[in-house]
Amino acid sequence: MPDHAPRPRVGHFREILLWPLQLMPLREHWQIQNHWQLLEQPGADNPWLKVDDDFSGDAEDFPLSRYREFATFLPHVRRFLYGDGKGSALAAAESPIRVFRRSDVQRVRCTFPDPAQPPLELDVARVELFFFYDIDVTVLAIELHGADIALDLLQELTYRFGRAYPVYWEADGSGGHCLQLVEWLAADGRVLAASDYQDRGKFVRHVGEYRAPIEAAHWEFLLRPLVQHHSAAPGLLRYRQLEYHRMLVMAYLAFDDDPRRLSRNDFMRLALITPPGAPERPPFQGAEADAFEARHCYDRFWNNDADGAPGVRYLCCGEAFTMVGSVHSPYFFAPNGSLLEQFRHQYFLLFLIPHLHKATLLMLSDRLVYWLKQLDIGDPESVKRFKREIRKLKEIFLRFTHRYWFRALTDQYQARELYRMQREFLGTEALYAEVRERIEDMIQYLESDSLRRQANTVVRLTVVTAFGLIGTTVTGYFGMNLLGLEGLGLPLKLLYFFGVLGVTTWVTFYTVVKSKRLSDFLDLLSDEREPPHRKIAAFLKVWMASRRADD
Repeated sequence: MPDHAPRPRVGHFREILLWPLQLMPLREHWQIQNHWQLLEQPGADNPWLKVDDDFSGDAEDFPLSRYREFATFLPHVRRFLYGDGKGSALAAAESPIRVFRRSDVQRVRCTFPDPAQPPLELDVARVELFFFYDIDVTVLAIELHGADIALDLLQELTYRFGRAYPVYWEADGSGGHCLQLVEWLAADGRVLAASDYQDRGKFVRHVGEYRAPIEAAHWEFLLRPLVQHHSAAPGLLRYRQLEYHRMLVMAYLAFDDDPRRLSRNDFMRLALITPPGAPERPPFQGAEADAFEARHCYDRFWNNDADGAPGVRYLCCGEAFTMVGSVHSPYFFAPNGSLLEQFRHQYFLLFLIPHLHKATLLMLSDRLVYWLKQLDIGDPESVKRFKREIRKLKEIFLRFTHRYWFRALTDQYQARELYRMQREFLGTEALYAEVRERIEDMIQYLESDSLRRQANTVVRLTVVTAFGLIGTTVTGYFGMNLLGLEGLGLPLKLLYFFGVLGVTTWVTFYTVVKSKRLSDFLDLLSDEREPPHRKIAAFLKVWMASRRADD
């Protein structure tokens, strides 16, 4: 594209941000927490309402977009997304997904670092929280949309908007890579919350005190009554961050102009969510740039020739998914019946599921490390608690595998390939194998430790039996009646009984105490290669002062 050519404008823009978070347990030692039940309780500080399931309403009003979404997926994925349906004999026939939505935030105003650029206001289509049964992970989803926006401004927006906190500060005090100001607006234009990226002291103090980052004020507001776990804020619903401070991005761009006018460098910026730049200047160089089309573009329906409609180009890098087309193409852009609706439904789920996989695996890995740090091998109670928690994690991992882990979502070629690209970029297969191996290593260690303890117990019982055999044989030879007690009264008989019982009990327990040394002595005694003096020394060592023995 020539340098003097005007930059393309986007006739319709959509952006969906996803933010996976780890939920902290509500009750200790409970495997299934059901965090969403707290959000079902109305309150002045709870703006969230549960989203009704479309499948439980009137069949005549069932949305066509939901039907197309339903038909995209394979049966086992449908059971995860939508449940088993009415009339199911299963106890839990509904979907394991719980969705909550808040409607007070209607618009967002974004102020850019460049003072010459006026603030940009966008509509907020939805703010939702996704919960998943038996998985202590929630996903915040925010959908924004606007019209007639310059491409450079959109690149700046997508690059800067989804930042949970700044990683550095510019010379003027503004947060690095962040917008100058983000404001959530109500329907009447009131400012509900504003960002505080410039408050460097707040972020630095929190890291110094809690060794964990804290979100900017507008993100804290959006999540309430959920609160940061590493903070002094009161609240039962507490969360921890799982991934990078930059949120996951889905973008839909329907250009007023022919999108084929975009340069290769423009597509690279859109795919990898980089800052805007001159169309002739690549955002990066090297092998990644050389293999850009092969790795990041899905062009099965992209017409790069000047003749005909441009079609649609899919761009993917794992953390971002972008669709590019023309606003003049009814196939790409038409409300309630085009790829725009598929972007909001089918492609949203194709993007959500692999990130749910990654977030869950990171959560399980984090818990493994946590309980390992809590282990004190010198404290029997700590060891018992560690064993219980590791076995619980194994059970949770098994349920996650059978309920949520999918290698294939659909047989539709296009959706299947896009899902494959997502998984490869995120590396969920390798992460799954790593977490599974760690859990199996833990379980194998616990099982081997239990077998070792059982073997030691058997050895001790064997030693007691072996030495008890001497007394049993001797008393058996004399008919078990060495003393005649027939003429004695009941009190003396009871005295004899409890006396013999006490001596026998003491000998038995003393033998158990010495069973480790007695076992070593028996091993040495049975070895024909050992000389007699070694065997005598081993026997005498049994009765010497106690020494430290490794069990």
